[in-house]
Amino acid sequence: MAAIINNRPISYCYEDVDEPRAITPSHFLRGGPSSPPLCSVATLDGLGPNGQVLNDYLRMDENLSGGRFHQHLREIFAPQVVRYVDLMEASIAQSLQKGFEKEKWEVKGRAGCATSEELFWKLGALQSFIRDLHWPDAEFAKHLEQRLKLMAFDMLEATVSGTVQAFQMWQRKGTNPAGKLLGTAVAGAGGTSTEWLVPSEMCAMINVVLETRTQSLKLCTVDGADIHQYHAKIDQLCDGAMQDMQGGLLAKLESIMESTLSKLSRYDEGSLLAPILSLTYRQGMSSSGKEVGQSYVNFVRNSMEQLRQKVSDELWVLNLFELWYSSQMSMLCAWLSERMDHGLHSFQLSALLQIARKLYSDFELQGIEEEKLNSKTYQTICSRLQLEEAAASVQDVAREKDDADSGGILRRFRSVPSGLHQGERWQANDSNNGRQRPSRWSGFPA
Repeated sequence: MAAIINNRPISYCYEDVDEPRAITPSHFLRGGPSSPPLCSVATLDGLGPNGQVLNDYLRMDENLSGGRFHQHLREIFAPQVVRYVDLMEASIAQSLQKGFEKEKWEVKGRAGCATSEELFWKLGALQSFIRDLHWPDAEFAKHLEQRLKLMAFDMLEATVSGTVQAFQMWQRKGTNPAGKLLGTAVAGAGGTSTEWLVPSEMCAMINVVLETRTQSLKLCTVDGADIHQYHAKIDQLCDGAMQDMQGGLLAKLESIMESTLSKLSRYDEGSLLAPILSLTYRQGMSSSGKEVGQSYVNFVRNSMEQLRQKVSDELWVLNLFELWYSSQMSMLCAWLSERMDHGLHSFQLSALLQIARKLYSDFELQGIEEEKLNSKTYQTICSRLQLEEAAASVQDVAREKDDADSGGILRRFRSVPSGLHQGERWQANDSNNGRQRPSRWSGFPA
């Protein structure tokens, strides 16, 4: 039977039995002259399933595989496959460009955003479709495979570049146009206020780059082997992008600490505002140092919660927290080192005690290792704050004693004018009666 199929045509009769014609692959793709086409030969979507069935049947038979009929089938499909891949590449590229222009950067699971989610699906579906064709020509199949891997590399590279540009734009903005409220903090609140919260849009961008690196292992490799080195290049590109994003995010988080320390610096000895601020602080007209410290602690907690919920890669988040904790301790230690020559104001001390103690416990709950939490920098900070706290306690005791002594003197001093006024009053009342004026101290009891 195989010899007959490969060496002589099989007759097929239309409505007119007197005019038989040889069977060709086109008869499997469309009906007779009087019937409508079963599929369109203009696109691969129409002829793909039929051609795939024929090809699978022919290639599985040793006698039919590679024969004239099979060769004719390849010649029909090859141009259509190439054209289809060209059209899909142009369509995906255009869709990617328009998607980034209109992207709202809403978190879409691990994929990151709607544009990246659609891209990953299209690339995966296209590669699966071409792979399921099981193209019989080894050279052409290899060419198609390399073409699709190169296409995936180009699309993933464009995705990373577009995401990094969008991240940098959000970083420069400093504000969230929507002004969305998240918890007790404002997402993307501008400046260096403790009201600032990592925007969910930036978290979505981080997820896009993380997922791009994961998808490149599937889309840019052949059976897990990086034959064309596309995966290595994407991996390197994603690592650089993640470092830039991490550095930019850390810089923003550190700026909040700098702003808080700047507020505390106004209470330094010798500063112009120190006397005024100290007076308002003692009279309860300004916030306490503990409130300032707690405000910063709340900012840290809200930021950690946002990153935990929105960023998909827990290891990346943990690494960010380690770097963030280390940078905060370094900034606190440097700030205290600049003030070694004089003691801290009670406002500064209460704020720093609140920050140092809470940061340790909060980052410990996030999974930071003990040896990284209890670093030499942290121990130096604790030693300095303990000394300042002890000195402040001694000063408070001395101040209370001075206040008590001053209170006794003041009470005795207040009793003196009352006697003076009484004596003077007696002098004024009795001067006209000719009585002898009493002594100035006659108003005090014996």
